[in-house]
Amino acid sequence: MDARSNISSASVAASLPGRSLAKEVLVAHTDPVAQPGLAGRSSRPARRRLVIQALLAVAVVAVVYLVLLPKLADVGEVWATLRAMTWPELVTLIGAALWNLVSYLLPQLVALPGLTPRQAAIESHTSTAVGNLLPAGQAVGLGVTYRFYASYGFAPAQIARSLLIQGVWNNFVKLGMPIVALGLLVLTGHATGGLAPVAVVGVAVFGLALAAFALTLSSERRAARIGAALAAAASLPRRLAGRQGRPSWAEGAVRFRVDVIALLRRRWHWLTLATLVSHLSLFLVLLLALRHVSVAESQVSWIQVLAAFAFIRLLSAVPITPGGLGVVEFGLAAVLVVAGGDKEEVVAAVLVFRVLTFLLPMPIGALTYWLWRRAEGRRSTPATRLSG
Repeated sequence: MDARSNISSASVAASLPGRSLAKEVLVAHTDPVAQPGLAGRSSRPARRRLVIQALLAVAVVAVVYLVLLPKLADVGEVWATLRAMTWPELVTLIGAALWNLVSYLLPQLVALPGLTPRQAAIESHTSTAVGNLLPAGQAVGLGVTYRFYASYGFAPAQIARSLLIQGVWNNFVKLGMPIVALGLLVLTGHATGGLAPVAVVGVAVFGLALAAFALTLSSERRAARIGAALAAAASLPRRLAGRQGRPSWAEGAVRFRVDVIALLRRRWHWLTLATLVSHLSLFLVLLLALRHVSVAESQVSWIQVLAAFAFIRLLSAVPITPGGLGVVEFGLAAVLVVAGGDKEEVVAAVLVFRVLTFLLPMPIGALTYWLWRRAEGRRSTPATRLSG
């Protein structure tokens, strides 16, 4: 589960029952977090940004699929390579893809005590599908996650703590994997020693990120200052609208720090393992796809595949298209061809990988959303009858 960065948008959607998934996604993506004085003015620019992002995404995907990939590889040969795959190869790939979806649940179950596997599955598959549907989908998926967790009865502080910890650990692994891959490339002779300084810079960036996180949790006074600064930032729209008042988040930040430290002391090792398994499960699908279309270890080693996977994953964190659509395909194909893979085989493998990891979660997410809406309807029906 990728890093999530926006919580408050979901609090708006949480109060709007009976919506379709598309409408809830639109609300989470465009609502100005319930600032009444600014709602009319801010919703139009937000919708305009959404339209611009959608048009940019369509343009990028069109260029990649209609221009760049056909120039990189012969489409007919790619299709012939796909048709040559055997049933055992397809079954093992589908099995790996399903396990990859299951692995998304592991960090959630560790970071949010009390969450059941069924609840984690429904939330994870729905938010993953949403993240693959919209530009900046990770932020929208975060809103979906918040709403689902709230519907399960978790308090806002518990949800915020879980999302923060999952996001931080996810980013640590995303930053760390390219460093590990670069180091392995240099050590095994698959890359020149000139890459060693790049690896050193990567280690420094990773160390700074880790130090910044530790510094944030190092003292109550620093946590209180951060809470006060966030409160000042959150109250800025109210002040611009001529409204008085500022939320008191200093004490809440101190309590939040204590909760985070307590959870990490008990579960940091399980959280690290779960996050690593989740990322490596996705990598396994790519590696299997390459091997099953005959891109052998002698052509592109698993270390080179890991390096391509890690760097393109880092690049796709920039929300140009939904789920990195187009960007990931061309980036992976180009890097793996340069590494020594056959053009048609590499493109075929990348397309299989994306079908199983980008398209497959969408129908599953639609199903889990329907299951969640049905359960919500059953819970709300008795209350409606009593109030009537």
